[in-house]
Amino acid sequence: MLIGDVVRWHGHKTPGKEAIRWDDRSMTYGELLARVNRVSNAMANLGKAGDRVGILAENLTEYVECYYGVPDAGMALNFLNYRLHPKEWAWILNNAEANILVVQEKFLEAIEPHLAGCETLKHVIVIGKGTEKYPSYEDVVGAASPDYVDRNVDEDSTAWLLYTSGTTGFPKGAMLTHRNLMVAALNSVIEYSYGNLERNLVAFPLCHVSGYSVTCTFFRGGMIVLCPMFEPELWMQLVEKHRITTTAMAPTMLNFILQHANLEKYDLSSLTGIGYGAAAMPVEVLRTAIKKFGPIVFSGFGMTELGGNVLTFPKSDHERATKGEDHLLLSCGKPMVMAEVKVVDENMVECPPGVVGEIIVRGEQTLLGYFRNEEGTKKSYTDGWFHSGDMAKRDEEGFFYIVDRMKDMILTGGENVYSREVEEVIYTHPAVSEAAVIGLPDPTWGENVCAVIVLKPGMTATESDIIMAVRDRLAGYKKPKRVFFIDEMPKTVSGKLIKKDLRERFKDA
Repeated sequence: MLIGDVVRWHGHKTPGKEAIRWDDRSMTYGELLARVNRVSNAMANLGKAGDRVGILAENLTEYVECYYGVPDAGMALNFLNYRLHPKEWAWILNNAEANILVVQEKFLEAIEPHLAGCETLKHVIVIGKGTEKYPSYEDVVGAASPDYVDRNVDEDSTAWLLYTSGTTGFPKGAMLTHRNLMVAALNSVIEYSYGNLERNLVAFPLCHVSGYSVTCTFFRGGMIVLCPMFEPELWMQLVEKHRITTTAMAPTMLNFILQHANLEKYDLSSLTGIGYGAAAMPVEVLRTAIKKFGPIVFSGFGMTELGGNVLTFPKSDHERATKGEDHLLLSCGKPMVMAEVKVVDENMVECPPGVVGEIIVRGEQTLLGYFRNEEGTKKSYTDGWFHSGDMAKRDEEGFFYIVDRMKDMILTGGENVYSREVEEVIYTHPAVSEAAVIGLPDPTWGENVCAVIVLKPGMTATESDIIMAVRDRLAGYKKPKRVFFIDEMPKTVSGKLIKKDLRERFKDA
């Protein structure tokens, strides 16, 4: 199966059914199919199979069209995070050896000075008003045929090329094939069934792998509503206006909504499912979400290299947690039906329940490899198993629990400290809005446990308050030696904390 098949199925079966809404406009499945075909044909006119097509834009319908149209042309869609620096955009375009760039008009001025250094780039197309030098997306796509052309694309060819967030140095380009993406979507469709009445508010940026939720919704014949860029009040307005049934977001996004002063003003009762992911969910935030919305939350575990989730933690298990099984609030679920997931030690021996090891994954949705990075690809696989880099344990019932990223584990005085364990305790302090625990160099202990805190508006706390809160709950070596208060956490476009930036900022403090 090809990723574009999803649009073709419903484009032929229910051509008059709404597929996308944005602003006060909408597009049916039949109209979406015609647009996807135009994109495919336009790209084929400009390049050849195997080319990379970069896209730099916010959540727009043109992005959704390219999700399917570019791979239908036998090319790979190369996502550019709009929050990166223009020099980083240029680095990714060069590393991906992109041949075509589709760029939203608002970003053209920022990236244009760097385009001359992108040696493989042959065509630049502007979403919005074109220029004398660069044609508009509408002119290029609108002139192409709306008829489907079967180009005999191999399902094992790269459909999407996503660069990892680069939280530890240069990002790597994860090559996801048609097969990877279809299996990832099918996994979620099987585990989370909402039917063709689903109205999915797409709040995650489409340049993030979580955009695969669009394909999941289209699989079910549902409708997506595009949130151009996440903002808590806009999110609430869109849920109320469009009677949204499902949505997904990062824990930080959900936290912002729960703390918003106008939360009670909006009718959010249409929601039947709120997914969360992309980062660890603080238990206190999760408790608040369940109290506000009821047991309609669900989550899992996945990453860019997996094209989506491989562990599932459905609403039913969240409901168990609210009825006395509190420990489940720390879980990220059990393996999905089409994925093999294990926790292993450094010798690839599976760990018994309760013992911490690394999560490894095997299945049809693991990435083809890293683009132009054979060494990185080899390091990521052992005997067909993909190394996630996440430290976890599982219980007797089969639930998995993330304890830390391998690179974020702190070694102090010969003892391992898992940052999430300390963060969970800090979040119980009523003044804490966000918390990140990092290790900073120390000549005696190797590393010191340190906490970085964002306080809730109008509330106060001291370094001593935070240290005391941890000391009363955890072993002495786990309590922070230093506490830093800041106004805003550095995050990726998906809401994931960038701890390397915090380590760099406070290394000499």
